[in-house]
Amino acid sequence: MSLVQQWQEIESKLPEDWDDARLMLQVADERQADRAAALLGPVNPGRRGRELRFYAARRGAGPAPLTVGRLLARLDAEDIEGELRFLSAGVTVATPPIRRPTFAASWDAAVAVLPPDWSDLYCEVELNSTDYLERAALLMAPTNPARFGGKPAFRFRCSRVYGYGVDDAMARRCLVRLDDGAIRGTFQILRALSDTHPVQTQGPVWYVGGRAV
Repeated sequence: MSLVQQWQEIESKLPEDWDDARLMLQVADERQADRAAALLGPVNPGRRGRELRFYAARRGAGPAPLTVGRLLARLDAEDIEGELRFLSAGVTVATPPIRRPTFAASWDAAVAVLPPDWSDLYCEVELNSTDYLERAALLMAPTNPARFGGKPAFRFRCSRVYGYGVDDAMARRCLVRLDDGAIRGTFQILRALSDTHPVQTQGPVWYVGGRAV
C-alpha cells in the first residue's frame, strides 16, 4: 500500500471532531530516511533513526491534510517505502462547558470523561465579569494564563507527565484559588491529547487562530 493510501485510510478513521493528528512514518530503508525527511520538510518532521514524526491539522496554520497527502505522494514517486502510523488526535472534548458550582468541581467533571491515558490539555477559564480579570490572573499565575479573544477569559496548557504547561495537580489548585477568592465563571477543556510520545521535543503544540499554543 502506498504512503498516500495509508494516509487516506488513517484520515478516514479519525474522529469526526478531530483538530490535529500525530503521525509517525517508519521508513523501510534507513538509507532513504534523509531523503524522506527532506521531502517532508514543509511539515517540520522530527527524526529518530528511521522514524519521522509530524502532524496534520484540519484547522489553523498547521499542515493541512491535503498538504500531508501531497508530500507523501512525493515519497511514493521516489519509491520510498514505509509504514505510516497514527499516534493520537487532538479533539474538542467539552462543548458546551460542563457546568458545576465551582471551578474545581468543573475540572473534576471534565477530567472524569477523558481517556485514562490523557497527556495534554488546552483549557479555558471564562469569568462572569471583567472585574475579576486582574485578580484571576494573579491567582492563576502558575498556569501562565493567556488572554485569547475579546471575552473575559484565560487559556492555559496542562501537561500530565511531561511537556508544555502546568501539571494537573497545580492546575486544579489554581482553580481552587479562584473558588476561594469568590471568583465565578466556567471552566472548559478545549482540546486534549492522549498517550503522546514526543521525539526530540518537549511535547505537542496546537495551532489555534493561526498561532501555536
